[in-house]
Amino acid sequence: MSQSLAKPNRLQMADIARMAGVSASTVSRALSGSTLVNPETREKIAALAREMNYQVNIGAANLRKGATRNVGVIVLGQSLQSISDPFILSLVGHIADALDAKSLNLLLQRITPEREPDIAQLYATGQVSGLLIIGQLTRHETLNELHDLHVPMVVWGAKLPDSHYPVVGGDNLLGGLLATAHLLEQGCREIAFLGDIQHPEVMLRHQGYLQAHIQMGLQADPRLYKPITFGDQAMRQTLSDWLDHGVHFDGILATSDVAAHSLIAALKEKQLSVPEDIRVVGYDDVQMSSYLHPTLTSIRQPTEQAGHIMVEMLLSRLNHEQVQSVILPTTLSIRESSTVLTGA
Repeated sequence: MSQSLAKPNRLQMADIARMAGVSASTVSRALSGSTLVNPETREKIAALAREMNYQVNIGAANLRKGATRNVGVIVLGQSLQSISDPFILSLVGHIADALDAKSLNLLLQRITPEREPDIAQLYATGQVSGLLIIGQLTRHETLNELHDLHVPMVVWGAKLPDSHYPVVGGDNLLGGLLATAHLLEQGCREIAFLGDIQHPEVMLRHQGYLQAHIQMGLQADPRLYKPITFGDQAMRQTLSDWLDHGVHFDGILATSDVAAHSLIAALKEKQLSVPEDIRVVGYDDVQMSSYLHPTLTSIRQPTEQAGHIMVEMLLSRLNHEQVQSVILPTTLSIRESSTVLTGA
């Protein structure tokens, strides 16, 4: 993606100013159509801008004037993930509430890997004053590049050691630890992990999963790791492979509630009962998880708090203030899918 991202506009403006023999402020006024610059100079600057493929950063200019009230909310997507994912809907909803409280507008887009250049263009062309990005997938370096191009942004995701950009996220390592420790406490000893550790958040959850085993003096079975995030068919195929090859498992940590819901349905098709035969824990604790049968034990992430913090951090960035990443606590909501309840 490096070659597809535009260079910072202020550097290009300086180049145009030097070539035209004028100041950068004159270039800015000329490209905005100001009559304070004589027509000949305006045309000379416009010609140079076209030749250099320069685009005016309308967003920054409008923000200074108080005219741009749009904030871009970008969901970094992949083929099997959608904005309609309940966790994403919850986070976007709380971001929308926080923006509305500040009289700001939300421009929502789902960006797949092939459309990554569109992220920078949203800001460079002035459609938005800043970006709130949900998810990292495998695009950590892309996000670092965007930050280094001075795009005001805050990301929902995992705090990585070499992150240049500010992050708000749940404590994923703790979440993985809490979920796995709970299954171990329920007597499970062969716990499967469903989630793609190429994704930073899932990687940390997997570290917590391994740490919980170590604390119990156990070793996780590597055969019980499957890089599945979404997809009913993938769930069914994985269960069939394990059962056909005699791979035993008595608990499963699925790294999203959507995956856990699909998993429970697939287990029922195999005549395996939850929680009697297999105990299941999901992740995110979306609202519908407490209404399903069985109700789903899940790791809860504080999306309402996250939405408001992300907006406040972005506003600080727009005011050229330094911000620090924020890692929010995760908690375990225990329900029927992981515990055989006693009593009537």
